[in-house]
Amino acid sequence: MSTPVTFVGFGEAASAFVDGWTVSGRAVRAFDRKTGVPATREAKQADFHRLGVDGRSTMADAVAEAELVLCLVTADQAMAAAREAALSLSPGAMWFDMNSVAPDTKRAAARVIEAVGGRYVDVAVLSPVHPKQRAVPLLVSGPHAEEGAVRLLDLGFSNVTPIGGAVGAAAAVKMIRSVIVKGIEALSAECAIAADQAGVVDAVVASLNASDPGADWAARFDYNLDRMMVHGLRRAAEMEESRATLEALGVGSAMTRATVELQRSIGALGLSPPPEGLAAKLDALTPRSDEAAA
Repeated sequence: MSTPVTFVGFGEAASAFVDGWTVSGRAVRAFDRKTGVPATREAKQADFHRLGVDGRSTMADAVAEAELVLCLVTADQAMAAAREAALSLSPGAMWFDMNSVAPDTKRAAARVIEAVGGRYVDVAVLSPVHPKQRAVPLLVSGPHAEEGAVRLLDLGFSNVTPIGGAVGAAAAVKMIRSVIVKGIEALSAECAIAADQAGVVDAVVASLNASDPGADWAARFDYNLDRMMVHGLRRAAEMEESRATLEALGVGSAMTRATVELQRSIGALGLSPPPEGLAAKLDALTPRSDEAAA
């Protein structure tokens, strides 16, 4: 447990991954830009304290002399984080880019990190971090993928798969599968909101369950709305990267652009923490359902 770890970005995923490390003796440093914002500084510092993490006030202080850096920022901050970290990153440091961004974004970030002697690993996180934490499935690609996979396994990640290919291969899997995963979330939200407005939620759920034996569409609606209320803005940023991926491939992105809009509109309502249960969530959305479903 001797190798220190540095996190760039310390939100839900980083908190899930670090849980248990510090009590076992691993040193963990972190930098999160929210510590530089008065409105969020105290809460982020409390996260550091709760998990025994050595929170640093600057990127330079966090990554200087770091051997292993796990970057977990929002999609729209991935390139900015790489550029800022590169100013202080030590040669030979391994940079695990675990952000949900397009292959082109990862390739651009890799050029920045490797220009200063860092070793860049493209990592795709393929499911929510809770409840699996370090058992979450990870794909890795790029020239340092094999060594990167070994280092991740040493850190306690138990489901790591090198898939071969250059930087961007793991990202492509993540971005293209998100078309379905986040798209179904958006479709289910639109369906549930419309059913609620029409007063036919129970009938719609019963019909869907009958056509999909073993499914529980009420629970699925509830879960998907929960995720969109809490993470809709972040998901919209991720889906912008999926849109960029599709357009770079020349296949079009009409459905994905609509997913971006609905994820963003529900996330922007500020309903976090979300109400408990499907009915309560729909009640909270009803006054604004026309705007959210637009």
